[in-house]
Amino acid sequence: MPIFVLFAGFLILLAAEVPVAIALFLSSLAYIDTVTPMPIQIVVQRMASGLDSFPLIAIPLFVLAGNILNGAGIAARIYAFAVALVGHIKGGLAQVNIFGSMVFAGMSGVAQADAAGLGTIEIKHMKDHGYSAPFAAACTAASAIIGPVIPPSVIMVVYAVTAQVSLTKLFLAGIIPGLAMGLSLMVLVWVLAATGRVNAPTEPRANIPLIAITFWKALPALVAPIFLTAGMLLGFATPTELGALTVIYAVILGFITKDLTVSSLLMHIRQSAVTSGILTLIIAAAVPFGWIISVGNYASGLLGFFEAIGANWVVFLLIVNIALLVMGLFIETTAVLLIATPALLPLAAAYGVDPIHLGVMMIVNLLIGAITPPMGVILFICQHIAEIRFSEMIKATLPFYIPLGIMLLVITYWSPIVMWLPNLFY
Repeated sequence: MPIFVLFAGFLILLAAEVPVAIALFLSSLAYIDTVTPMPIQIVVQRMASGLDSFPLIAIPLFVLAGNILNGAGIAARIYAFAVALVGHIKGGLAQVNIFGSMVFAGMSGVAQADAAGLGTIEIKHMKDHGYSAPFAAACTAASAIIGPVIPPSVIMVVYAVTAQVSLTKLFLAGIIPGLAMGLSLMVLVWVLAATGRVNAPTEPRANIPLIAITFWKALPALVAPIFLTAGMLLGFATPTELGALTVIYAVILGFITKDLTVSSLLMHIRQSAVTSGILTLIIAAAVPFGWIISVGNYASGLLGFFEAIGANWVVFLLIVNIALLVMGLFIETTAVLLIATPALLPLAAAYGVDPIHLGVMMIVNLLIGAITPPMGVILFICQHIAEIRFSEMIKATLPFYIPLGIMLLVITYWSPIVMWLPNLFY
């Protein structure tokens, strides 16, 4: 089949360590030039048209807002509040780690930002209080992937644009699954601590005044996700416009608390521009790749395969999950999402799977891949912060795959956990 030219070229280029965006572009170019009579200029044209989307503006806005809030000392305040609130629960600072990530998820939108920002504080505190460095790093990596599931989420923006679905509905759909993922990780940590599998000393139970003080200090940060969610539900503004308002709020907050200066603001803008530029380049290069899959009608061939093996929707979603997990082991999360979405959408429609449900399932699946070797980028970030060997990092992360895997199955096969909030408000 001609489609093999496209995927073979892409995989060969990846194996040669060519950047993902360049590999997507060159493989699409090779396919157009060798398989179709179309002019190769169509690749560039599709790239330009694919970026002509208002929701994509949300990406640099959410990235910038997260960087500014993190740089304005927000991460430290959230961590202090989390210690006061849940530090006494069995599992101690590991519980704080996960709870803090659930709160910080409402601001960062990027798993790497959560791991590098809040993770730096969490891993240091856990090591200082007697926790093993590998366990601290593994707990941080597992909790970091909650960030892109609870809105705002950069990867949800990418899926919404690719699948042409409502970003607001997708944001709402991620809230309950994200919270459930965090709670499942907290249960695992409680079990590991209760059975003595990890050394997890608890913190003294905080009194009400201390909880109130830490809450008051963290309140400006807690307002941001509440403001974002309320704005979406009330129809006050689109998610993109709310992203711009969050940036303004973050800048004002940073200057009021004197944790943000003009020079640090410019640094955050530069960092955000680099991150957003990389993501945008990958998105642009993936547009012609996905377009080739769509116009080639290769999805009908896949549907014929599923029908031939007598697959129902249960088997279909199982095969999709396995395929995505395998792809996520070797290919960057955003690239897999952009490649797989055009092929899977018509198949999901044929099996009666809502595109919002499919999107949340795919995102959770691929985020698990981000903490899975050999290419799990969040593993490398946390390994570097904790200063441990990669083998230690992998071994310590193994227990965390259990609750994450269970939650992936729940999200896949029990649609109300995803669709209840969107259906409630729409």
